[in-house]
Amino acid sequence: METHTLETTGADLVYDVRGPLPTTDGRPPLFMIGQPMDATGFAALAARFPERTVATYDPRGLGRSTRNDGRVDHTPQTQADDVHAVIEALGAGPVEMFAGSGGAITALAVVAKYPADVTTLVAHEPPLITLTPDGPAAVRARAGVREAYEKRGWGAGMAAFVAMTSWKGEFTDAYFAQPEADPATFGMPTEDDGSRDDPLLSDRSWAVGSYRPDTDAIAASPTRIVIAVGEESEDPPTGRTSIATAELLGKRVTVFPSHHGGFCDGEFGYPGKPDEFAHRLRQVLDGAS
Repeated sequence: METHTLETTGADLVYDVRGPLPTTDGRPPLFMIGQPMDATGFAALAARFPERTVATYDPRGLGRSTRNDGRVDHTPQTQADDVHAVIEALGAGPVEMFAGSGGAITALAVVAKYPADVTTLVAHEPPLITLTPDGPAAVRARAGVREAYEKRGWGAGMAAFVAMTSWKGEFTDAYFAQPEADPATFGMPTEDDGSRDDPLLSDRSWAVGSYRPDTDAIAASPTRIVIAVGEESEDPPTGRTSIATAELLGKRVTVFPSHHGGFCDGEFGYPGKPDEFAHRLRQVLDGAS
């Protein structure tokens, strides 16, 4: 693996390349992106594509990528520009792309703005919460996570986030009537370290979940788009947002093994099924539905 730093307007972007460039297998590079997940989250999945040249990167302000634009917020439009810059730096033409969570939202912005950059996009569980029928309630639930974080710190915020993302079905009065989630129940710290800059629990990434894809630009793009959803995510929020995104784009979801982080090993505490996931991704990239 080779690591590179790309200086762009407002940020120094760090990206990794596993395999040769130009590629030697006749396939474009496979670019894996996330948000707020950085490149470390794709180590398990990238290792399961030894025959491919795989690129990963840290979004600006996350992981190793530092920013000097004076901002702390994350937006799909800015991240799309960054992804485009990295693709150009690879110098290997358009890429195939696997994008997870907020990265899937960034990827849809890339396809809309830079349609020649991506040949096939597999967008796994984009959390576009405003697209669901209960969008206003989902926005309220998201605000509740931020409120818990602001009031009581990281453990409380993360406990609220887990409670929100584990909720099955629409966010009803029953959800909002629940007592505040206890971080100790989830094995999380109860003490407050004073920090309030977490990109997941603060409002710094709200523009990501609130983004509305440019359907006309995406429809005009030559990119083949697959909206993927984990088999364990049918009722939780990201499963419902995946279905809503697919419907917005006039598509059906493609089912993958496991859950929202199903491509990860157990290094993040909630192991997926990376072997089965990689097998399914390989099938889809090869043209299966």
